[in-house]
Amino acid sequence: MEMVSHHIHGDDPPGPDSGGDGSARSQGAAPLPRVSVVLPVHNGAAYLDAAIGSILGQTFRDFELICVDDGSTDETPSILRRHAQADGRVRIITNRPNKGLPGALNTGFAAARGMLHTWTSDDNIARPHMLARLVAALDADPGVAIAHADFSVIDANGEVIGFQKMGPAADLLLGNRIGAAFLYRAEVTRALSGYDEALFGIEDYDFWLRAARRFYFVKLDEDLYLYRRHEASLTDRRALRIHRLGSQVMRRELARVPSRTLRARALVEHGLASRLDPRLDMLVRGLILSPGLARGRITAILRHFVHHLVRALTRRTG
Repeated sequence: MEMVSHHIHGDDPPGPDSGGDGSARSQGAAPLPRVSVVLPVHNGAAYLDAAIGSILGQTFRDFELICVDDGSTDETPSILRRHAQADGRVRIITNRPNKGLPGALNTGFAAARGMLHTWTSDDNIARPHMLARLVAALDADPGVAIAHADFSVIDANGEVIGFQKMGPAADLLLGNRIGAAFLYRAEVTRALSGYDEALFGIEDYDFWLRAARRFYFVKLDEDLYLYRRHEASLTDRRALRIHRLGSQVMRRELARVPSRTLRARALVEHGLASRLDPRLDMLVRGLILSPGLARGRITAILRHFVHHLVRALTRRTG
């Protein structure tokens, strides 16, 4: 387990989380759950049973599962009712009309009672010991607010097709290093006022970037989650929009970075990162700030320019 500081902007270092370790209990009532898991879903019936089952099957049992039905018109509502009737830890909230993913997340966390928060998707699967390992990481150090881990990628049939090694959080400016398996204290939710509902598709990356200004992260070198890639997945359907939103968020964030070297490196990394959004201005600005970053990457830079030139000419002649 690797302890890393989030301190990437030069802001004042954070203090220990004042939100507690999840041991709070209501007085004169049933104990509050330590962990609140939010599962937003919109027409996600295809994989929903497996997603819910992976949470209910966790070795760590002290949690509530808040399922936010975000205006579904398929079999989602009946699936959720069946699980809620079978397990008292399952709660259902219905959004009418549909709010979109970040809005559904905010709805769920507004109702959360646990002092530790996480969320999962209707098409992904948590490994049985995910919560246990992440809770233990936060319990081990009250000064850490966010724990995250590696994950595997699966296809539509559940077959593993890849592996994603995450972190450290110190490299967040270079890309989303937190990934899909994470747990954070409720204080983080309150401090950040939840997810930005205008950033549908990159709400998680924006959330981590804002969190990194104020909180410490810890990285577990363990595979704790199965992230599903399939034709109907959110990121595939809205890829271009997500890439463009991502570049907007990075421009905002890099304006806060005092280090010329770090700013240049991030500009070049993000300038080369997208096959859909050219980001040529970011790439050029990064190379002007630090021409040495081109060393050893000339081929990649030329390919990037040629790729987007061909795309532009094809659209124009098409």
